[in-house]
Amino acid sequence: MKALRRLRIIGAASGIGAQDAACADGPVAFHRSQAWRELAEHPAIDWGRTLFAPAADGQGRSARIAALCRHLADEVEATLAAGDFPLVLGGDHSVAIGTWSGLARFLGVPSGLLWIDAHLDSHTPESSYSGAVHGMPLACLLGRGDKRLLAIGRPGPQISAAHTVVLGARSYEPEERQFLAQAGVRVIMAEEIEARGFAACLDEAAAIVAAAPAGFGVSLDLDAVDPALAPGVGSPAPDGLLASDLLTAWRWLAGLPGLRGLEIVEYNPDRDRHGATAQLIAALLAEAAAA
Repeated sequence: MKALRRLRIIGAASGIGAQDAACADGPVAFHRSQAWRELAEHPAIDWGRTLFAPAADGQGRSARIAALCRHLADEVEATLAAGDFPLVLGGDHSVAIGTWSGLARFLGVPSGLLWIDAHLDSHTPESSYSGAVHGMPLACLLGRGDKRLLAIGRPGPQISAAHTVVLGARSYEPEERQFLAQAGVRVIMAEEIEARGFAACLDEAAAIVAAAPAGFGVSLDLDAVDPALAPGVGSPAPDGLLASDLLTAWRWLAGLPGLRGLEIVEYNPDRDRHGATAQLIAALLAEAAAA
């Protein structure tokens, strides 16, 4: 990251893709939090813009998500073109369609992607049990799903399946697992992390994504962390990663050659007890800036 001028935060304030829409309040709530105020004067961190989902005006959810994601892709591309380092703060995980489409457009080719999440987020409209789009973004980025949410950054897939890894999943449906296996995406489940150790699994995941020729990104759903440590998330799942492990990994990942962008999503301030999750976000920002 040292070759870039500054860490530029882009808020993506949308809960349209989630069953609990309160994630839409995440970026603004964090920007107003004490956790952010303690970082606001950091010389390497700049709060850029916060983007909001368009009003319904007769449009369906997918059309509104697509409009926001196109806007977000433009913002990510512009940030990279200016020589800054984009960190997108969401918002539900459907905003990832915009984040990584913007990177793909900037690069001109699909990127690698490390997807740290309690869930696989790889449903299509046909396989989804809930219809919630925040359960579909990884499939969309791989080129499968609602046509309005595909090819936003460039034609075809926005990320390279061979250089994509899901790390830490522990709640999923069999259709998602089958889709990712067929696509050739490496999935490192929570039970594998328990058996092999977090460090070994992270090393493998980083080697796969960092081998992408044009660069890679990291998308973190905060529900990957144990909800006892990060309660302010949209879809909490029992158990999960230790915040200390994640922070150590985050700093290491942020310093790797080829990293082009970061994303933190699913912050739900309504569920954040004592601001614990906001403090974790602030710590992640500080680690990224220090890498």
